[in-house]
Amino acid sequence: MKLQTMPQHLTVCKVRSVEDLDLSLGFYFIGRTDEEISLVCETGHTPADTTDREDGWRAFRIVGVLDFSLIGILSKISTILAENHIGIFAVSTFNTDYVLVKDGDFEKALSALSAAGYRIV
Repeated sequence: MKLQTMPQHLTVCKVRSVEDLDLSLGFYFIGRTDEEISLVCETGHTPADTTDREDGWRAFRIVGVLDFSLIGILSKISTILAENHIGIFAVSTFNTDYVLVKDGDFEKALSALSAAGYRIV
């Protein structure tokens, strides 16, 4: 399986509203529940009015469109990273999954996944 690294430095934050976001500026992932609005975005495009914020994330995505019948893809990746003491923040879209790790663990994560047979592109 191929994993594609993303060049952006990312921020995970909570916001009160998304109405002022310019979604044409780059990578955004928005999750809204009855309790919060979470946002993953390029650090340089983080809104000024966040309620909580954590910078210093990097990401890779699973290459290709994943069929919903596939089982255990994210579980296998997270297990490899957990065994190497690397925490993750994962987000899923209709097409695929994105795995974020702290910038200081990014190269270690890629090495562990590569050693487990994943192809890093």
